[in-house]
Amino acid sequence: MRHDHLITSKQFSRADIETILDYAAEIDDDPSAVADRHAGTLLGLLFFEPSTRTKMSFETAMKRLGGDVVDMGSIESSSVKKGETLADTVRVIEGYADALVLRHPKEGAATMASEFVDVPLVNAGDGAGQHPTQTMLDLYTIRENAGLDDLTIGIMGDLKYGRTVHSLAYALTNFDAHQHFISPESLQLPREVVYDLHQQDAPGIREHDSLEEILPSLDVLYVTRIQRERFPDENEYQKVAGEYQIDAETLEAASDDLTIMHPLPRVDEIAPEIDATEHAAYFEQAHNGVPVRMALLDLLLSDDKAIGGEADE
Repeated sequence: MRHDHLITSKQFSRADIETILDYAAEIDDDPSAVADRHAGTLLGLLFFEPSTRTKMSFETAMKRLGGDVVDMGSIESSSVKKGETLADTVRVIEGYADALVLRHPKEGAATMASEFVDVPLVNAGDGAGQHPTQTMLDLYTIRENAGLDDLTIGIMGDLKYGRTVHSLAYALTNFDAHQHFISPESLQLPREVVYDLHQQDAPGIREHDSLEEILPSLDVLYVTRIQRERFPDENEYQKVAGEYQIDAETLEAASDDLTIMHPLPRVDEIAPEIDATEHAAYFEQAHNGVPVRMALLDLLLSDDKAIGGEADE
């Protein structure tokens, strides 16, 4: 068994990403080919924050690989409620499972937890930090719809707290992708993220406060929810809530080939009328979580396969 951890999208080279996406495509075409690869394997789920797509797709992925899951359940029904530390929790649950998937509200929690376990640990979101498996299914969806090179992508919404945004932006620096970031000033990308992106010699990093000026040039528009739960002040949330919304009128200026993505859940950023258009790819995106996470789990758990480098400390 491999003892690798998947903590950040920074671990991935272009070759790593292409290996994962190619393997996910094979699985998507023929899931039965890997149906018994991990019979008897148990995946431990530790979700300290709510989740629908990520948690269920990991569970589905493990079961379709022939394994099963053990779930810590809600915080209220676990020893966390009694004051147990995260370090103790992961050390206990690694005794029950062959790999762990952790979601936690504190940025850096996955890195810290990985230092206490010897089984593979996957970061399923750490506060406003990273969400690398979401990034892989995002890249898979982009590749299927628009390609990853010679790409112009707009990323819009909560760029300050959006861990899906941070992970995706780093991963896209491996490709010929021009990234446009659209947000109110208070929700711009953290300056350290912008600095890191420029250090990667990304071909084009631009920031905007309006979608209108760049919409016609976009191949992909990645929309994110304004995350109310991340705001320390409710008044600050109310100032930006509903500021960026996509409807049929908005898309009159868009390319016919524009792909619209969203990591979900959505609130009011994308009008339901968009769902039936050829632009909408967000439900396809959610579906892609299963083959992509099947590929990642298989690669992490197999003796003969390895992905990614070490996570940055």
